[in-house]
Amino acid sequence: MATATAGLSDPDFARFCEYFYKRTGIHFTSAKRYFVDKRIETCIRESEYDTFASWFSALRMNDRSSMLQGLINQLTVNETYFLREDYQFDAMLSTVLPGVLADRGGVNRIVGPVKILSLPCSTGEEPYSIALRLLEEWDQIDHVDVEIHGADIDSEVLAKAAQASYGERSLQRVPKSWLNKHFVAAGAGRYQVEDGIRSAVTLHRVNICDTLSMRAFRDFDVIFCRNVLIYFDELSSRRAAENLYGALRPGGYLFLGHSESMSRISPIFTPARLPEGIVYQRPTGAK
Repeated sequence: MATATAGLSDPDFARFCEYFYKRTGIHFTSAKRYFVDKRIETCIRESEYDTFASWFSALRMNDRSSMLQGLINQLTVNETYFLREDYQFDAMLSTVLPGVLADRGGVNRIVGPVKILSLPCSTGEEPYSIALRLLEEWDQIDHVDVEIHGADIDSEVLAKAAQASYGERSLQRVPKSWLNKHFVAAGAGRYQVEDGIRSAVTLHRVNICDTLSMRAFRDFDVIFCRNVLIYFDELSSRRAAENLYGALRPGGYLFLGHSESMSRISPIFTPARLPEGIVYQRPTGAK
C-alpha cells in the first residue's frame, strides 16, 4: 500500500471535482475541500499508487472498474435511521396510497402490484421503514400486492442493507413492540430485520443521474427521494428530476426531503399540498 497522501493542489482539486461531477452528477464546492481531500488520501493510501497524479491517471483510464466504485463509496454520505421524517410516511398511508388505489380502479380492480421505490436507500432503514409502516398500519396490506425497492449508488451501503443488521442509533425511533415482532437479536446490541421483510425489499445499484441505467425503473406508484438533490447543481438536479419522472407511473407520487423543493428544479411535476406537507405528482395522462 502507498504511504503518501493526496496533497491536492487547487488545480488538482478542480480537475478531480470536474471528473467526479461528470461521472456521478455530484458537485463539490470549495466548502467540501477538506472532506474530499481526506477521502482521496484514503483511496490513495489503500491503492498501489503513491501520488495523486498516478492514482488519478489510473482512475480515468479504468473508471468503469471497482476503483471508481470504491471512490464513490468514500465520497457519498449515508446518514439515516428508521422512521426518519415519518410525517411523510403518514401522508403515504392516509392520502397517497388511497389516491393510488383510486387512480388505478380501486382494490378490486387494481392490475399489478403497488410499487414503491426508496432512492437513495443507503443502508436500508428507509425501505424497511416503509415495509414496517405498511405491515403495521395500512388496512389494505392484506388485499393489495406491494413491491418495495431500494436503490443507491454506493455498493457498500447496499451490502449493509441486504444484511439488515442495525444498532441502537438506527433503531431509536422503532417502537419496542415492532422491534420484538419484526427483528431478531443479532448480538452486541444489534438487531436484524426478520427474513420475511428482508425478502420483500429488492435492492439495486444505480446512479440517479444516469439516464440509461434509470430506464430500468418504470411504473412506480410512489418514490421517496429524500435529501440527495441538495448535493447536485442545477443541471444534475434537473437530470435527476427527469429520471424520477420517467420512473413514475402517470399519477404517481414523489417525496423529497423537507429542505428540497421541486419547484426550484423543474416544472414537470405537479405539487400537491397534503395535510402533512407537499408531495409532487407526475400528472395523470402525462407521457
